Formats: sequence, C-alpha cells, structure tokens
Amino acid sequence: MEYGKIIAVTGLPGLFELVSSKSDGAIVRSLDDKTTRFVSSRVHNFSHLESIEIYTVRDNVNLAEIFQAMQGSGEKLPDGKDNGALKKYFEKVYPDLDFERVYASDMKKMVKWLTILGANDVEIKLREYAEEGAEPVATEEVTATPEAEEPAKAPAKKAATKAAKKEKPAVEEGAEEAEKPKKKAAPKAKKAEEGGEEAAPKKKAAAKKTKE
Repeated sequence: MEYGKIIAVTGLPGLFELVSSKSDGAIVRSLDDKTTRFVSSRVHNFSHLESIEIYTVRDNVNLAEIFQAMQGSGEKLPDGKDNGALKKYFEKVYPDLDFERVYASDMKKMVKWLTILGANDVEIKLREYAEEGAEPVATEEVTATPEAEEPAKAPAKKAATKAAKKEKPAVEEGAEEAEKPKKKAAPKAKKAEEGGEEAAPKKKAAAKKTKE
C-alpha cells in the first residue's frame, strides 16, 4: 500500500486508502476495517497525508518527517489520553515542534495515525516529484478521471433537445394553417352544386303553370 494514496477524511475517524476519485467525491477503503465506501465531497474534505505539514520552531516540516522520527526513536508510543505523556514523548522524539501551535489533539492524532500505518505495513515514503515545485507525478491519475468529464457533455445534449422542441411547434402550426383553407373549400363547392340542383326543379314548375 502506497503512502501517497493514504488520506484523512474530515468527520470520519482513522485513515483511508483512496481507491478512485469522482466529480462529487471519492471511493475510499478504511485501513481499520477494510470496508469500501463512497464519501461525498459536499460533506467531507480530503487530505493526503503527504501534503500535511507540521509547525516547528523553524520552518514547517512534512508530516512524513515526524513519522520517520517517531519510528527511529525507539521510544514507546504514549497513551493518547494522557496529554502530559504526549508532550513529553514529542519533546524527546522531535524537540523542534512548536508546542504553542501543535496541540495535544494534533499529537494524539499523529500517534494514532502512525499506529494504523504500522498495522497496515505502509512504508512512509513521499512520492517523487517530476520537477522542483511541481505536483507529485501520480497526482493527475488520482484527480483526473473519466467520471469527472462526462457531466460537462450533458448540458450540450439538453440544449440541443430543447432547441429541437422549440422548432417543431413553429413548423406544425404553419402546416395546419396551410391545410385549413383546403378543408373548407370542399364544403363550399358541394353547397354550390346542391344549390344548382335545387334551382332546376323550380324552372320546370313554372313551365307547367303557363300550359294551364
């Protein structure tokens, strides 16, 4: 398991392996119970462990450096419930920590995370960078996924559908107007013919009266 794929999720305890990312979240696997689940980015924030920095009395250092110092110290991990024991431990392991800005809750979290990483045989090693100041080489594989590109195509299809729907009524209305005069013309012709047939008998009746 790669250290670069390990993340922390706000609101959820423990650590997770990033399986795949989506436009609205990510699929993650818990390092504690090995369950896989979808986590929405609308509710939670994700932090790669390799991107976390820790305050020191000098420049900030990457969390991986603190973990490596903890592993190499030989000191037994303290009880996370004892704030005094936590501070004494880190004073021995990494005395340059800025203890005014690194709180007991932060130290407790580092101890817990290191325990989880050790239980999963995760080698604490930062990924190589393509060039100085650039993002990790594998970052693009994590953030750029096909699922994130598909939503952008949907609006174009919908717009085309709406345009087609708007054009159809205009064409149908014109066709109806062109057909209506033709339908009315037929009845008028019939009435004219019927009127002609009725006029002929009237003339014959008049001729009979003159003979009498």
